[in-house]
Amino acid sequence: MTVQDIQSFAAGQWLPSGAGARPVASAITGEIIGQAGNDGLDVAAMLEYARSKGGPALRAMTFHARAKMIKALAMHLAEHKQTLYDLSFDTGATQSDHLIDIDGGIGTMFVFASKGRREMPDAHVYLDGGLEQLSRSGSFLGQHVCTSMQGVAVHINAFNFPVWGMLEKLAPTLLAGVPAIVKPATATGYVTERCVRILLDSGLLPEGALQLVSGGMGDMLDRLTHQDVVSFTGSAETALKLRSAPHILANSIRFVAEQDSLNASVLGPDAHPGTPEFDLFVKEVQREMTTKAGQKCTAIRRILAPAEHIGAVIEAVQRRLDGVAIGDPRQADTRMGALASAGQKADVLAKVRQIETEAERVYGAPDGFAVPGAENGAFVPPMLFHCADPDAAQIVHAVEAFGPVATVMPYRDLDHAIATVNRGGGSLVASVITRDGDVARQMVAGAAAHHGRLYFNNRDSMAESTGHGSPLPHMVHGGPGRAGGGEEMGGVRGVMHYMQRTAVQGSPDILAAIAPRWVPQSATSEGPAHPFRRSFHDLQIGETLHTPERLITIEDIEQFAHFTGDTFYAHMDEEAALRNPFFPGRVAHGYLILSFAAGLFVAPEEGPVLANTGLDNLRFLKPVQPGAAIRVALTVKQKTPRTDTYGEVRWHVDVRDGAGDAVAEYELLTMNAYALG
Repeated sequence: MTVQDIQSFAAGQWLPSGAGARPVASAITGEIIGQAGNDGLDVAAMLEYARSKGGPALRAMTFHARAKMIKALAMHLAEHKQTLYDLSFDTGATQSDHLIDIDGGIGTMFVFASKGRREMPDAHVYLDGGLEQLSRSGSFLGQHVCTSMQGVAVHINAFNFPVWGMLEKLAPTLLAGVPAIVKPATATGYVTERCVRILLDSGLLPEGALQLVSGGMGDMLDRLTHQDVVSFTGSAETALKLRSAPHILANSIRFVAEQDSLNASVLGPDAHPGTPEFDLFVKEVQREMTTKAGQKCTAIRRILAPAEHIGAVIEAVQRRLDGVAIGDPRQADTRMGALASAGQKADVLAKVRQIETEAERVYGAPDGFAVPGAENGAFVPPMLFHCADPDAAQIVHAVEAFGPVATVMPYRDLDHAIATVNRGGGSLVASVITRDGDVARQMVAGAAAHHGRLYFNNRDSMAESTGHGSPLPHMVHGGPGRAGGGEEMGGVRGVMHYMQRTAVQGSPDILAAIAPRWVPQSATSEGPAHPFRRSFHDLQIGETLHTPERLITIEDIEQFAHFTGDTFYAHMDEEAALRNPFFPGRVAHGYLILSFAAGLFVAPEEGPVLANTGLDNLRFLKPVQPGAAIRVALTVKQKTPRTDTYGEVRWHVDVRDGAGDAVAEYELLTMNAYALG
């Protein structure tokens, strides 16, 4: 068998393993398949390369340009995923496991690319929240902005997901405009190395945007600055050692951690045997125990059920586990492969011996277990334990066997279930299988503070639910306490880990100049033609149309009421309207005002405005009585490209009466073509 040289990519060069290289074995056979590590890496040069090359190149791109790059990278990876599948079998993963790791990682990149285009501006500054009026007249304002950190992100990843674990960190990092140095776990780093080669060979990444350390990092963490970020996934012990290093603490270097977690799943009191919820609960437990051979940070470790159903749960889980074929993951009928390494197998068995001091093993005999033809592989059977007294137990709430191991325990009532779940000391996820809304409400009130995610499922959602153990890029992935206190992914929230939030204060014109968005009371301009006759690119931020007035009569109000069916008393009954504390008598409908406002500013001819897609932040500020006139100021507030042919224009609409008082205000959204005709 050829032994692979697992290389590092440092300062623009692929470097072979060298002094300090460690052997890497196949999880299936135990044979040496590679070697990784190079004590001679120039980590100072790597950091400088990222800061001087990768950072400026990424920051020169807008959020949308970075999002397009991430999408193109995901598409390129998708074309080469078979190569990653073939390598990943030696990690002990099955083809189904590959779909989680490899396809899941690529899918995560697609989500961040989409969110970058849809939820972030085609600009370099991200606006966090709305304007804060800091003065009486509005001449002095505040705005929170987020800008790219001007350092490097160091990603230290775990062994269990060599592709997804890298990509779920890399996508938000690149979207933020920050270069990354990736350090995968050595045991499975050969898959990460191949993935990095595919990404770099695409030619899509700027120079210095991505580097790889295969092996030890040397003193890299001691060379970081306050502009750098460390994102770590792994054990709580290692996380504590790294994040408490004097240099990290002294320089307030950001440290994002996702670590050990004794996740729980709770069978709701309403989900008794014979219900779809009971069957769903058992299915989820078996799946979480055996997917990736239980090597998931989100896997179910503690199984809670009403005391009267414990026997039924154990029996049902046993039956499900009996149907799991364990063996060589390259075989199509294998449902659970090996642990990632012999070292991982030894660790799991050592933790099992601890759990056995508090719980009875009711399924799975690890002693002498082997897969025929792969006797030296890192295989273990699924192991189910029963802890009859979870209140007296300590180890089952504190020791995680990172493999196909879980413990069933009873609860007396919902308060007891909540207290037991929370004894994990902070978890990534807890699931509750219930159809009872009161149960869900009580679980959120009692357990949410101890968990990064609460997953509820039942017969109504199970056909489309993603599963207890599936962290999604749209939602935060992390947890308090033992789980590390971090929050990865979560859409744009994950991007913010690699950006600095800054409070900016100044005049409307100053704030309008910082980001491409018009600010009320900042400068406006008159365009050379009606704005609806001008293309997306021709329109300028702050360009304003001032309309003539339109009189609103009692006949308008009554015709609108009868035509629409909206005969609310404030529009039709003078005496009733006068009794209302909000109105001085009969008034115009708010939607009549919107309709008349549109009639004042719309240009009816075919042109670059393709569609009105909605309005935001509508406020009716002053009632309009019959005999009053309204006029509109229509201002280009913001422009966002959407496709290759059109973009979204956000207009600020200010409707005022003859006295100059604001009667309505909102933001209109239109899709406008890039070119006329």
